[in-house]
Amino acid sequence: MKVLTRDQIAKRIAEEVEDGFVVNLGIGIPTLVANYIPKNFFVMFQSENGLLGLGPFPKKDEVDCDLINAGKQTVTAVAGASYFSSADSFAMIRGGHVDLTVLGAMEVDQQGSIANWMVPGKLIKGMGGAMDLVAGAKRVIVAMQHRDKAGNSKILEKCTLPLTGERCIQKVVTDMAVLEVTREGFLLKEFAPGLTVEDVKTATAAPLRIDPHVKEMNV
Repeated sequence: MKVLTRDQIAKRIAEEVEDGFVVNLGIGIPTLVANYIPKNFFVMFQSENGLLGLGPFPKKDEVDCDLINAGKQTVTAVAGASYFSSADSFAMIRGGHVDLTVLGAMEVDQQGSIANWMVPGKLIKGMGGAMDLVAGAKRVIVAMQHRDKAGNSKILEKCTLPLTGERCIQKVVTDMAVLEVTREGFLLKEFAPGLTVEDVKTATAAPLRIDPHVKEMNV
């Protein structure tokens, strides 16, 4: 079964970004979203370690080891970027000044809850800023694979892992589909090219309602 690549997932999510937005991108697939923002858009990317105005990843001769994002990757800064403390950064997040955050996930459920920060019994570096972001951002979109490596669905009736946030996500974009989180659960809005609605239903552990105008993703 052919599913979307990481870049195709990111390209679809970029369609959710509006001109003038302040956007926080999580580690992994979300960082790729910046590559697909229209050139005529003014979007400021925020990193919770204290940078508003993230630029593209640097070329080899542009690397500044003191300039990193929250995932400890070296980055660049655009004209007009601002540097500040982590305290100010989280005041920005908790104060509702981030228009959109895009996060990866290990599990999401039909109530809009997300689990993305730990697996019990495994060593972790810390919870990071995800808990603040899902609570403080105006809109939360999840970028993820629809199934795990064993083929099990990661789109569940109820998350089994410790929650990062409860009832906080609005949309999920996977390598198989675009799902909107509604009061009645997941609503299938789009499916990946080459797949069918039935393919998505079979791969989804949670109940799945079908939008009357469901369509193929344009990626």
